[in-house]
Amino acid sequence: MVTPSNRLLVLVGAIAMPATLLALQPGFAALGYGLIGVLALIAIFDAVKAPRRLDGIEARTADIVRLWKDRQGDVELTLRNPGRNQIQLRIGLPLPAEIVVQDEELAIVLPTASEFSRIAWACTPHKRGQYLIPRCAIERPSSLGLWTVRKTLPLQLEIRVYPNLAAERKKSPAFFKRGRLGVHGQRQVGKGREFEKLREYAPGDGFDEIDWKATARHGHPITRVFQIERTQEVYIILDASRLSARPVAGDSDAGDPNTTILERNITASLLLALAAEKQGDLFGLITFSDRVHGFVRARNGKAHYGACRDALYTLQPRLVAPDFDELFSLLRLRLRRRALLIFLTELDDPIVAEAFLRNVPLLRQHLILVGMAKPLGAQALFEGPPVAGLDDVYRELAGHLQWNKLRKLGRVLSSQGVRFSLLDADTLGPQLASLYIDFKQRQLL
Repeated sequence: MVTPSNRLLVLVGAIAMPATLLALQPGFAALGYGLIGVLALIAIFDAVKAPRRLDGIEARTADIVRLWKDRQGDVELTLRNPGRNQIQLRIGLPLPAEIVVQDEELAIVLPTASEFSRIAWACTPHKRGQYLIPRCAIERPSSLGLWTVRKTLPLQLEIRVYPNLAAERKKSPAFFKRGRLGVHGQRQVGKGREFEKLREYAPGDGFDEIDWKATARHGHPITRVFQIERTQEVYIILDASRLSARPVAGDSDAGDPNTTILERNITASLLLALAAEKQGDLFGLITFSDRVHGFVRARNGKAHYGACRDALYTLQPRLVAPDFDELFSLLRLRLRRRALLIFLTELDDPIVAEAFLRNVPLLRQHLILVGMAKPLGAQALFEGPPVAGLDDVYRELAGHLQWNKLRKLGRVLSSQGVRFSLLDADTLGPQLASLYIDFKQRQLL
C-alpha cells in the first residue's frame, strides 16, 4: 500500500494550488499547467518506485512467547534485511487490548552491513490466555519522501500469558524458600504406614506390630517395620462452572476488581503443585464443568509442572452447572491408588452441594478435601466492621445465615469423611498449601 506523505501534501499546497490559480490567468495558462504536470510526473515516478523499497524484508519471531500476568516482559522480533543497507522503518505489532504496550509503533534504523536486526516490545499482559499474532506491519518513505509504502509481513507468533504467582508466594509459608524434604527436618506425627521390612521381635514392640503369619512360619516372634510415606499422589480437581465466575471477596490487593474465583483457584493450584514438588510427592490435575476438560496424571518434575501450567492458562469459567456424576465416575475408574483429592469448587448452591454429597461414597478409599473461597459477606454475626445503620444490620444477618449454612454443610461432609475448609480469597493459595503440609505431617494419607 502506497499513501501520500506530509511532504507531498505540503508541495501540493505550495505549488499545485498556486499553479492552478496561475493557469486561470490569461497568458499564464501554459506555465501553470506545466508546473502541475511536472509535480504530477515527479509524484508518479516516486510512487512507481516506492514498493520496491520494502522488497526482501522479512520478519521472524519465536513460535511461542511466554509472559506472566501483570508482569512486564518483552516480545522480540527479528527483521531480515538481505540488502544490508541502512533503512529507516516504522513497525507496528497488532497486540490485543489485554496486552498493554508502551509504544504501539517503533521507529527503527536497520544498520548497514547487518542482515538481521532484533527489536523488542516492552509489554504488560493483564489477562492470562493464548493470543495469536498472525502479522506485523512495516512502513518506509519513498526515495523522494513524497509517499510512504506499507507492507504486511506474515508471522506465526503465539503469546501465552500464564498466571502470576509472585504475590501468592510472598504470602506462602517459609517452606517455599527451603530445599527439599530432608534438608530441613519436619516433625512427623506417628510412625508411618508404608511397610518397609520384617525383623525379629525386640523388647518394647507392640502386639499390633507383630506379623503373626511370619511368626508361625519362623517359630519365633517377627515384627513388621513401617516407614513414613515419602511419595504420595495429590490431585487438584478444579471446578470451572458458573459459580467460579463470581468475583472474589476481599480482593483488596490484587489491583483488579474483576478477579474471579477461578482465577484465584488457578494460582492456588499451581502454588500447591510447587509445594508437592518440594515435598517429593506426585501432583495431578483435573479440570471440569459440565464435563471433564482435562486430566493430567500425577507426576513430578519441571516438565510436568509445565504441562499442568499449560492445562490451566487458557481455562475460563463456563456458564453451566457442574456435572459431579461424570467426574466421580472418572475418578473411580482412573485413580486406583489412594490419593489426596483436593476439590476447589463452590458448594453454597444447595443443588450443587446435593449432587456432590450423592457421589462422595464412590471415592471412600481416598482422602478428600474441599476448599472453597469464602463468599462475599459470609461470616459470623458482627465479625466485620461496626455497623452504622439498619442496612448494615440486615447485611450482617444475611451474611451470618449464609455462613451458618456452610457450617452445617461442613458437618454433613465431615460425617461422610470429607474435610471442608472455608478459605479467604486473598490467601487461598497459602492456606491450601498449609493444609496439605498439615496432612503430610499427620500422615492422614
